[in-house]
Amino acid sequence: MIRVGSVMALAVSVCVGALVLPASHAAAQSKEPSAMSKAPDTAKKAHRLVLQVNTNDPAMMNLALNNATNVEQHYRDLGQKVEIEIVTFGPGLHMLRDDTSPVKDRIKAMAEKSPAISFKACGNTQENMNKAENKTIPLVAQATLVKSGVVRVMELQEQGWTYVRP
Repeated sequence: MIRVGSVMALAVSVCVGALVLPASHAAAQSKEPSAMSKAPDTAKKAHRLVLQVNTNDPAMMNLALNNATNVEQHYRDLGQKVEIEIVTFGPGLHMLRDDTSPVKDRIKAMAEKSPAISFKACGNTQENMNKAENKTIPLVAQATLVKSGVVRVMELQEQGWTYVRP
């Protein structure tokens, strides 16, 4: 036999629960940011990519240039900002040498088309090449000299840049 008191207690519990659940759900919803508000605002913040070139290999140099072009085009198509640095050091400095670069015409064309892509040359490597070849190593006009290519890559990574070695 069911007691009337038990039925009443159950009914009260159900009614109170029905009142409490929507209120707590609404409170939880107002405190929790939506998935959209959690997403980074990529339209305002630039995507940043550093590409390393440290070999004197024309195929590798062209691959790095292809990567840069494709990434730049992808984000341009999305209407988003992107910054790309190609950092050369060691034998990869030949990529930015005016006298030995197999890709200097392509670098010139890319620099004219996209200011989002920049080229950095390792000063340590250039200095060592100057001594080894007993002459001043000329760089392409689009190159900017940095003290150390490896340090430049490290610093960019520490600032949150995405690192790719083609």
